[in-house]
Amino acid sequence: MKQKDVALIIVVAFVSAVVAFFLSNILFGSPSRSQQKAEVVDPITANFPSPDQRYFNNTSIDPTQTITIGNGQTNQAPFNKQSQ
Repeated sequence: MKQKDVALIIVVAFVSAVVAFFLSNILFGSPSRSQQKAEVVDPITANFPSPDQRYFNNTSIDPTQTITIGNGQTNQAPFNKQSQ
C-alpha cells in the first residue's frame, strides 16, 4: 500500500464515523426525547371508607342465597314429552 492509500482509508473511516454518528442521533433520538411521563398513583392504605348505606344495609336483599324454583326435584328425562 502506498502512503496515499492509507491516508485515504483514514479519511473515509473518519467521515463515515461522523456521518454514522449524526444519522444515529436522527434515527434513534437522544435519551431526553425518549423519556415518558407516568401517572402518580396514590399509595394503598388499609383504611377503607364505609360503603353507601343506600345499597349496603341490614334490610337489603342478600344475592348470595340459593333460589329454588319448583319442588326441588330434578327431571331425569328433560327431553321427553312427559313433564313432572
